[in-house]
Amino acid sequence: MLEHLTEQPADKILMLMQAYKSDPRTDKIDLGVGVYKDPKGVTPVMRAVKAAEQKIWETQESKSYTSLAGEPMYIEGMIKLVLNGAVARERISGVTTPGGTGAIRQAFELIKKATPQATVWVSNPTWPNHLSILKYLDMRHTAYTYFDTATRDVDFDGMMADLANVKAGDVVLLHGCCHNPTGANLTLEQWKEVVALLKAKGAVPMIDIAYQGFGDGLDADAQATRLVAAGVDECIIAASCSKNFGIYRERTGALMTIARDEAQAKLAQGMLQFLNRQNFSFPPDHGARIVATILNDDALRADWEAELEEVRNTMLGLRTQLANELRRLTNTDRFDFIAKHRGMFSQIGTTPEKVEQMRADSGIYMVSDSRMNIAGLNVETVPLLAEAIVKAGV
Repeated sequence: MLEHLTEQPADKILMLMQAYKSDPRTDKIDLGVGVYKDPKGVTPVMRAVKAAEQKIWETQESKSYTSLAGEPMYIEGMIKLVLNGAVARERISGVTTPGGTGAIRQAFELIKKATPQATVWVSNPTWPNHLSILKYLDMRHTAYTYFDTATRDVDFDGMMADLANVKAGDVVLLHGCCHNPTGANLTLEQWKEVVALLKAKGAVPMIDIAYQGFGDGLDADAQATRLVAAGVDECIIAASCSKNFGIYRERTGALMTIARDEAQAKLAQGMLQFLNRQNFSFPPDHGARIVATILNDDALRADWEAELEEVRNTMLGLRTQLANELRRLTNTDRFDFIAKHRGMFSQIGTTPEKVEQMRADSGIYMVSDSRMNIAGLNVETVPLLAEAIVKAGV
């Protein structure tokens, strides 16, 4: 049997991680893997997470299964965190998933089950795993214009021109905030135009919100998702707690659907639980219980929000420092977009050859499409990166 297997293409980011580890240079900089790092280069456990784990350790009396949907307090907490009353509760269904990736996978499975003929529209570019999973599931998909590599901003006219071709029942995948990989985001007015178009076309929006709290703040980052959810009859939302709670390895995500009415929401809830059962039976609980504990404890929540703001402001500070340093070195404003972008990533819009040149000459490790993880920097390494960008002629 096993001799019939074929070699699968290696994951580019994982290959980049391995190459970075093998590089003996002491001044190398890892801007590839999407995790937050503090100024010491450590991905810390947040204070509220440690306190929640202590509380769970002291009070939890069983490790038995919860339910196919997962811990109810977690689901309710995530619905409130993401939607905060934008949609009537009886229209919402939700389940715990193994990370945001698990939520994406379950969402695609749900689409395939409900409307197998639907085309899933994804931004160009998008998170590579969106495309990988769609291809693996053999689902129809196509790209819509999103990023202008000249301006390093959203090509909104191109985006709307492409989305004018969606058909009723098609699914349009949108990044709720902090677009990955570009860091370029729609304005609220542009979001309103997207909602109007999708509603007129009868298309279903699917929102991937993996970085709530990393851009402009917890509520500001959810504003677009709430606007979309409130403006359409049906919506799918995949949320992740990896970044904003710093619990990457706990694999904590949530999948929510918004239906036209309560009866359809109950039908959707049953299907979400069925899909959980087929793919992994009961979802993991530890990360979800950490999040639920924090969201339901006033003191822990306040401390979590305060530390999340520290993380967000650190990344904004690094963005501003890098943009200013590049302005100083080039005597132009062409890199000011870095300060405008939001979230962990920015795509600087250069060629794979120049990315490779920065790696070879300066030990700068970023994905070949020029996506760099801003959170991989610190105040000492920003000037090194700026010099490498200028040296490579980006």
